Amino acid sequence: MNATTPVSVIMPVLNEERHLRSSVRHILEQEYDGEMEVVIALGPSADRTDEIAAELVREDPRVRTVPNPTGRTPAALNAAIKASSHPIVVRVDGHGMLSPNYIATAVRLLAETGAQNVGGIMHAEGENDWEHAVAAAMTSKVGVGNAAFHTGGAAGPAETVYLGVFRREALERQDGYNEEFIRAQDWELNFRIREAGGLIWFSPELRVQYRPRPSVRALAKQYKDYGRWRHVVARYHQGSINLRYLAPPTALCAIVAGAVVGAVLTPWGLVIPGGYLAAIVAGSVPAGRGLPLKARLQIPVALATMHMSWGFGFLTSPRALAKKVIASRRPAVKTG
Repeated sequence: MNATTPVSVIMPVLNEERHLRSSVRHILEQEYDGEMEVVIALGPSADRTDEIAAELVREDPRVRTVPNPTGRTPAALNAAIKASSHPIVVRVDGHGMLSPNYIATAVRLLAETGAQNVGGIMHAEGENDWEHAVAAAMTSKVGVGNAAFHTGGAAGPAETVYLGVFRREALERQDGYNEEFIRAQDWELNFRIREAGGLIWFSPELRVQYRPRPSVRALAKQYKDYGRWRHVVARYHQGSINLRYLAPPTALCAIVAGAVVGAVLTPWGLVIPGGYLAAIVAGSVPAGRGLPLKARLQIPVALATMHMSWGFGFLTSPRALAKKVIASRRPAVKTG
């Protein structure tokens, strides 16, 4: 593996007309000397995503598409992996923008560390006041705890990383992504790689611009799904949970209990929800430095949406989801 090792970039795409062209441009303009292919797995989009993808294929021979009729992210990833051929596989989402030297840096880190997967910082950036608020919440420890791929930190071994640049052999050894994991498929795959003795490596040198969800409703759905499927991972892989993941459901239970006690028995019960509100308001002050006033005022809303939705999803995650996953068989993605 060296600075010219060919790479395959895989993209699961669904309803990404807003960002797809820019995302692909950031890939094709990478400062990398090796051969590159881009495989876009197209879900059943309701916007102009397919049309834009077709234009990109016509404009550059390095780009091609494969169908993903299910629309599920892990199925899209497996389809793209199977259709690609190079020894390094770079995962990129349709709303992610790679920094100019992302691939070159990742290939170097794979060689230097011996890791099976390397990844870096999910650098959230908004395009309006609400998205700026969400981006600030997603890069704050008040919002996401000590997750290095959100908040940064020193390079080193990690439980998981954002997106990821893989050795193809690691993906094939694990038969790719488990397609039953509608969300949390990255964490689940990285857990299996680590269980097999592989190294997952985080480096702040790697940076991907991420566009946040454009509304409270979309953000709530995103984090509810995160919480729901993280609980499935915990049931599927015993011992994979830690205190950081238990904080949102614990906070939600405490807030609801405090509100009920405050309304029925004693006003002292309102101390808990009041304390939480004070905490996120205080935490939004440093998170919002440099942002317009309207964006700063929306950070507590974004924080509460993320925390409560994640906690609700975790607490209401049906056991049947884990049973379905356990009963499933992962499809092979070997390319021969």
